[in-house]
Amino acid sequence: MSNRNEKNVPTLGFLTVVEHTPGALFGGLLVLNLAGRPLEFHCTAPVKANRAQEILYGPTLRPYLYGEQIGGALIAKMKTPALAICTDQEHVLALRDQSEMPVVLVPPTCSEEAAASEHSAGYRIDAAQVAVAPPHIRSFRLGQYEVAVGPQHAADQQTLEGLWQEKLIDLDLTEPFTRIREAIEEAHGVGK
Repeated sequence: MSNRNEKNVPTLGFLTVVEHTPGALFGGLLVLNLAGRPLEFHCTAPVKANRAQEILYGPTLRPYLYGEQIGGALIAKMKTPALAICTDQEHVLALRDQSEMPVVLVPPTCSEEAAASEHSAGYRIDAAQVAVAPPHIRSFRLGQYEVAVGPQHAADQQTLEGLWQEKLIDLDLTEPFTRIREAIEEAHGVGK
């Protein structure tokens, strides 16, 4: 999917994690140019914590799995440098500790159940229904979106705001996650 000339084009990465069966996690990374065109897509094989990891990692298990294991593996596969990584999973913010790129949370719309029922009923979710970032992480606005960065990476807010102004980024920050989920489903038969 990648072309040599496209390596110099500004891009954004979109990374999400999908749980298939209890504990079986699939990660997906989609790299888009600022017009929304895909340049790269990568997904993981299923990742599942063993019982010893569940016990030893305790409440840090999900950030470890989502950010370090899955996110780290996907970022390592990237061939096109990205301005930032966007995610709809709070636990992926742990990836920022391993990456030079800012990692920004784009909170998902509504609860997963409400979004799923509205999607299956053919309804479109409007901007008034967009969830805000959890209160324990630093949230701010990027264009029309309420986004967040991890509290230990507060300086990323200024970096991201500068990038949005400099590059005039007007990309839909929620739609690419649907593409990733559908591609994971297609690649692995998840959800079928």
